[in-house]
Amino acid sequence: MLGDKTGIQLAEDQRIAPEPFYASLVEPSLLQQKFKAIGDPGLYTRFEQMAICSVREALSNVAFNPEDPGTLFILSTTKGNIDLLEKENEQKLGKERLYLWDTARLIQRFFNFRNEPVVISNACISGVQAVITGVRLIRAGLYENVIINGTDIISEFVFSGFNSFKSLSTGPCRPFDRTRDGLSIGEGSGTLVLSKTRPQADASKLIVALDGISSNDANHISGPSRTGEGLFIAIDHLLKRNPLALDYISAHGTATPYNDEMESIAITRAGLQSVPVNSFKGYWGHTLGAAGIIETIMCVSSIRNNVLYNTMGFHETGVSNPLNIIDRVINREINSCLKIASGFGGCNAALLLCKK
Repeated sequence: MLGDKTGIQLAEDQRIAPEPFYASLVEPSLLQQKFKAIGDPGLYTRFEQMAICSVREALSNVAFNPEDPGTLFILSTTKGNIDLLEKENEQKLGKERLYLWDTARLIQRFFNFRNEPVVISNACISGVQAVITGVRLIRAGLYENVIINGTDIISEFVFSGFNSFKSLSTGPCRPFDRTRDGLSIGEGSGTLVLSKTRPQADASKLIVALDGISSNDANHISGPSRTGEGLFIAIDHLLKRNPLALDYISAHGTATPYNDEMESIAITRAGLQSVPVNSFKGYWGHTLGAAGIIETIMCVSSIRNNVLYNTMGFHETGVSNPLNIIDRVINREINSCLKIASGFGGCNAALLLCKK
């Protein structure tokens, strides 16, 4: 991140697309090598290997027993094992693994989690919605800890879907930039852990997930609202319920013409146009159901380390409502962050993070 490098590269994979395309992909050999240390790669799909590796790494840093009955596992994804639809994969492990609930149960059994897992699949706000759900379940007294994993992979199905909308960039994406021409797809996995109690170890490094709200403006099956109505409602209600000075906004920032324009309108309508804003999509692309988790993890990093990361690919404002886009790495005190996301079907979400 601090080296201003992107993981979005020109890729060639006939299983995904007949022509070279720009994307951020996980190297298969590196994934298999890492997974072999904890399990048999032949028994798990690529999606499952990524999720399990991420969850395992996160659990190595927790102070509680993850097998405790007070712990819940949430899986956030849009497509899960979508590559099992492809002919070369359909006979390998059984089509039942296409069902998201079946995949979540498989991960649950791998780690011996006690409770029935929860799946959050709500387009591209899935990750942020999963964090909001986890916060609410803990505050309702139902669980002490919630482990949230967000994972998605790139397949022929995913690529062809975005390509049919003509929403893919001709190079690494450029969020909020005047020359932006579409998104870059990416794949990845991230895991967040929410806990009701603050452990003594490394207590100073923990960040509070203060509150979150989701909304739906039902504007269009794929296109965002021209007025930013749904996202504005989520932001406005959240900040009215939790009045505080914002130090930073992590935008959805897909680099499509319509999404970035909509976000600029919603942020301006909320009176937040002077607050520093960035998008992480230029570093590793749009990771779909994993995006909200991975980007929230980076928000936590920003608050912990008091650093604002620049918006990779941004050079000149290209939205009608100019925002305070972060165009270089800035070191300053950060006490609060607003993470926002929007997705197909008019869904929107806003999450507040802050230091204790």
